[in-house]
Amino acid sequence: MIKTSAGRKAAMLAAAISASVAGAAPAAAIAQDGFPQPGRQLRIIVPFTAGGSSDVQARMLADRLSRLWGQPVVVENKPGAGGHLGGRYVADQPADGYTLMVGSIGLHAAYGVYGKLAYDPARDLRVVTVLAEMPHVVVATPSLAASNLAELTALAKKAPGTVNFGSAGVGSSVHMMGELYKLQAGAPIVHVPYRGSSAALNDLLGGQIQLMFENPPTVLSHIRGGKLKALAVTGSQRLPALPDVPTAAESGLKDYVATSWTTVAVSSKVPEAIVKKLNDDIRKVVATPEFRKGLQEQGMSAVANSLPEAQSFVAREKQRWDRVIAEGHISAQ
Repeated sequence: MIKTSAGRKAAMLAAAISASVAGAAPAAAIAQDGFPQPGRQLRIIVPFTAGGSSDVQARMLADRLSRLWGQPVVVENKPGAGGHLGGRYVADQPADGYTLMVGSIGLHAAYGVYGKLAYDPARDLRVVTVLAEMPHVVVATPSLAASNLAELTALAKKAPGTVNFGSAGVGSSVHMMGELYKLQAGAPIVHVPYRGSSAALNDLLGGQIQLMFENPPTVLSHIRGGKLKALAVTGSQRLPALPDVPTAAESGLKDYVATSWTTVAVSSKVPEAIVKKLNDDIRKVVATPEFRKGLQEQGMSAVANSLPEAQSFVAREKQRWDRVIAEGHISAQ
């Protein structure tokens, strides 16, 4: 009986220790992970001016991550050089994962327009995930004598150099979509770069330029309000937010199918464990119905892929846009 009692006590003690260890395991994992540390502020850098698509997504993400982590996540805009001032800034930040960036085609796939940069985006930035993707909307001033892409192409060919389009800067997704149209349609339209989409959009609304190949979030309200007219969308399907606007393929340009996309990126110096933690948590946020609905209302589709998937995707897109840059002889110099 004594042995049995002792054995029972030992068993109970072992079970208690086991349960204690098991219960402590998640806490230990959190302690070892230690990211993000309670009370420490995180930043999301938007390398473009406020009000654009990247800015909208960054603020949505900051709000949801702040709720998930229970600590502040703020958005800072650092525009310039087609987004590369912000990209360089993030690349130079400490390797702690507390400075994130919402990246774009221009930062990750179309930087070949710059002969030489002060940093190497492929080497110095790490893509955590592709956040979302979206077609672009070809929008024009109401006075432009074209109501679809076929009429736009005819107008541009009839009077070369008289139709101009604005963009967020050389190499930006807004610019590259216009250059792809020029190549596909053979339309001699003129590019006018701005320091961010907001500045270009202001001039479009004011009639200083006639055309933009813009992200849906920044132009939907102006289309609905009659201040701009939509000629086409660049995706393979019509936008639910603009069901009456045809795709470029429906308008006769069957090969003009392209979407832009955004990433969440950090300095390449950030340790793998923190990058993985960021990927996991961002995917949790994006998987929520609330976040997905918010994207859909802006004409965007959620992606939030894994680390390997994100890197493969960006590599393929880099090859694609390098071809456009070469064929269009595009340069920021």
